[in-house]
Amino acid sequence: MIKRLLILCFLITLSCRIPAQEIQTDIRLKDFVNIYGQADVTIPYPGSVEIDIITRHVSILNVTNKKVLISVSRLTVDWFISRNYNYTIVDRAVSKGLMMAESAKGAMDWQSYPTYTQYLTIMQTFATTYPNLCRLDTIGTSVNGKYVLAVKISDNVTASEDEPKVFYSSTIHGDETGGYVLMLHLIDYLLSNYNTDSRVRNIVDNLEIWINPLANPDGTYNNGNSISSPIRYNANGVDLNRDFPDPNDLTIIPEKEVLDMMKFMKKNKFTMSVNFHGGDEVVNYPWDMWLSRLHADNTWFNSISRAYADTVHKYCVPGYLSDLDNGVTRGAVWYIIYGGRQDYMTYELHGREVTIELDYTKETPAADLDPLWQYNWRSLLGYAENALYGIHGFTKDTHTGNPVPAKVFITGHDTDRSEAYSDTLSGRFIRLLAPGSWDLTFSATGYKDTTVTNVQVLAGQRNDLNVNIKSIISNIDITEPESPVLFPNPASYRVYAKLPEKLNGKINIMIISQTGSVVKSYDQDFFSGIPVSLDVRNMASGVYTVIFRNISSGLSFRSRFIKL
Repeated sequence: MIKRLLILCFLITLSCRIPAQEIQTDIRLKDFVNIYGQADVTIPYPGSVEIDIITRHVSILNVTNKKVLISVSRLTVDWFISRNYNYTIVDRAVSKGLMMAESAKGAMDWQSYPTYTQYLTIMQTFATTYPNLCRLDTIGTSVNGKYVLAVKISDNVTASEDEPKVFYSSTIHGDETGGYVLMLHLIDYLLSNYNTDSRVRNIVDNLEIWINPLANPDGTYNNGNSISSPIRYNANGVDLNRDFPDPNDLTIIPEKEVLDMMKFMKKNKFTMSVNFHGGDEVVNYPWDMWLSRLHADNTWFNSISRAYADTVHKYCVPGYLSDLDNGVTRGAVWYIIYGGRQDYMTYELHGREVTIELDYTKETPAADLDPLWQYNWRSLLGYAENALYGIHGFTKDTHTGNPVPAKVFITGHDTDRSEAYSDTLSGRFIRLLAPGSWDLTFSATGYKDTTVTNVQVLAGQRNDLNVNIKSIISNIDITEPESPVLFPNPASYRVYAKLPEKLNGKINIMIISQTGSVVKSYDQDFFSGIPVSLDVRNMASGVYTVIFRNISSGLSFRSRFIKL
């Protein structure tokens, strides 16, 4: 009897101790997040259904068949703890080798990190030293007021030329630092070698290259002017690469940095782009958000990703950039994310973007910055050159010769908004395709569909194609009535409105109930192409009319939605 009582007491003590240990771990995790702004944890792989739940709430960093690496912030730590996962906190490694330069001039050896003020000086120095090739632009500002900068590099940099545009961007996660200096080095390389290197000259003469070295300055310079304990998130604790509009998650409300970036990308209509990260070594291409659906140009995406990685392999140490399929993966095969910039650029803006993970070590030591450059610089040039290939041409009115904005699509091939569009002002279009024979159809309001058959695409070559399309009605009848598109409709939480471009600028939004009462009326900025978000959570169920009015012009449009 005594033995049984002792066993029972032991079991009771053990059962009390386990929750206490879990509570202590939760407290330690919260303390970790409060001190550093973030924490990494691992959990055993929970299955695909649970992974989909996790990725909608916290930032997944890596997935294997045995464990999941997750980052939690001040915004997400309580949700994570509430799930009662069996997790392990990853001890935060002390930043080693993030050597800061003594001056902007010293930083321009590209073997140390600049302070924030040195970074501003360096970007201005590029523009003032090479005024005919380089122009400094501001994408926007961070939550804490730091500048999100980009340079434009082109042979006629002050003009808006009718050329393909390529966009390089890095460090949207502030603690993934290697790409930051890599992009500064790339700017310097293109500018300083323009007059001596024929390959560089060809790229600069025939493309507009835009480079944004630091997309999240608040995360990188989390503790001031120097890089010390950088964090993944912006100043509000939001993962900016999970914060872009996504057709699978309509609850996303973009942060300021994301809204500025969306406006910038929409304005420039980039043909190709790339988003540089750290924490792994792999070239990742769309889709990130769909596992069961391939991008229509999956073969092309795989080939340019393969070319990037294979070129790196010729010049790197063995084992570098070799994760997953020898350095290449389709994003969702690795793990699914929602709100990523790569898929936003590719799906919403009809661009072509990949994500490149440059270094297993997120905070790349200064000693590794030069090897990172030596391994990657040839691939960086080659990636831009892809925009020179494929099918390039113009769509014009057969009778007047005027440019016609047209949809360029391939029947039986294009899906999920993979089609291209010709420019409204010039009629120019670019269709990047894998080698083969293609039938292209050109469709425009007020014109007969025109199909050009057997258009040949060869690897590494450009095919010029000028297309004349015939009008079927007079010009006065071409313009169709426009109206806002509201989705989801009905809705219980949030309604998004795609508005006509004519409303671009400061608008008034007025929501009116069925009884004629004004429920809400407020002003906000509208940027064409970026959906306007309507918060309907606190409104009673019913049918509502919403009026969107441009404050300057007085032009207005209206639509209806149902609040559940």
